[in-house]
Amino acid sequence: MPPVLARLQQAAKMVMTRKKVVVLLLLGGTLSLLLHQGSQLSWSPRLLFPGPPCPAGRTRPKHTAVAFVKTHKTAGTTVQNILFRFAERHNVTLALPRPSCEHQFCYPRDFSARFVHPATRPPRMLASHLRFNRAELRRLLPNDTVYVTILREPAAMFESLFSYYNRYCPAFVRVPNGSLEAFLRAPRAYYRPDERYAMYAHNTLAYDLGGDNERSARDEPAYLAGLIRDLEAAFSLVMIAEYFDESLVLLRRLLAWDLEDVLYVKLNVRSASSRLAALPEGLARAARRWNGLDAGLYEHFNASFWRRVARAGRECVQREARELREARERLLHRCFGPRPRLRPAAEIRNKQLQPWQPLGNVGIVGYDLPSRPPGPGGDECLKLAMPEVQYSSYLLRKQKRRAGAWAERGRAGAADGVGDREQPPPPPPPRPIRALPRLARRG
Repeated sequence: MPPVLARLQQAAKMVMTRKKVVVLLLLGGTLSLLLHQGSQLSWSPRLLFPGPPCPAGRTRPKHTAVAFVKTHKTAGTTVQNILFRFAERHNVTLALPRPSCEHQFCYPRDFSARFVHPATRPPRMLASHLRFNRAELRRLLPNDTVYVTILREPAAMFESLFSYYNRYCPAFVRVPNGSLEAFLRAPRAYYRPDERYAMYAHNTLAYDLGGDNERSARDEPAYLAGLIRDLEAAFSLVMIAEYFDESLVLLRRLLAWDLEDVLYVKLNVRSASSRLAALPEGLARAARRWNGLDAGLYEHFNASFWRRVARAGRECVQREARELREARERLLHRCFGPRPRLRPAAEIRNKQLQPWQPLGNVGIVGYDLPSRPPGPGGDECLKLAMPEVQYSSYLLRKQKRRAGAWAERGRAGAADGVGDREQPPPPPPPRPIRALPRLARRG
């Protein structure tokens, strides 16, 4: 090849190389700008690598066999209200406690099917407080029952327990001046495991879920691993209170429910003056250390929760959670007026909406219906804000009437030689619900 032609080819290669470098630099700069300005441009790098599409909608019938194991101070009352309203709207039989158990299934005793009111058997749904006993629940509920529960970060949960049961749990009553800091500095000085309501003062999550909350630190890791295995085998979903809306999205998908089925207002909420705005980190560490089993349960199931969100598609879950919040805001305004707010019980005119007040300096707030009724959905708004005690009593009365009607049809059928054994005759009326006993404060 002539030398001139060779030099021309070499020069052409150099020009092409420079062009490639310029193009790569431009592409790199553009991508960097997009990544840096993504939030302002409403653009996401996921657009370059899209994940699986979000579910289009319900593809199967709504699932109605649900057991919600309601844990203490974890937003469980709000979940319970969602299930109560669903059961009522869809005419699903809901297990409710016998009068002697009040509005809980004889907690803190291990759950037994004997604690269920005869007028609410056989049930397809259950959502009141109990101590988890898988064998007994399986005896009571259908084989296709989905089991669900909810956990909360243990330090925040313990602060709530200490505040709420300050006049009921003997370990808390002993603490001078009701000081959470004093209790956590030396919990064994105040705690007696065999006393009534002791479970509110130590590993309450583990106790509620059927575990042994008194396991020593020496054998705690091995015991915790076994408890986690048992709970994973039992529960189809473990919700996380700190990510409540995302939890409801997963619940809705699991049960093939509609968005409207999981709308809610917050219930059994303490007033701002009744709670710490933020728990100091030193106290939070002490609370987690004292409640080691609860801390281990939360750490495990919080991690598994986010793995589940990732499998469902994080962006899809976040989008549905945003839609849920927007729909919830619209419902709040429709039901409770243009400026809905939580009110002290004394300011709530409707007695059906006045929340139960624990003794001490704890105020539980709630919603009240406006003076002008919200229209044809007034009953829906009433149930949306109805506290646990009133709603449980209302549903029991309603299901007893239904059981009585079935029994009457059965007697009429027997007279005609047909017979009807669907339901037992209605039991005697329930006794009034009693408050927890008050204990004298020391110190």
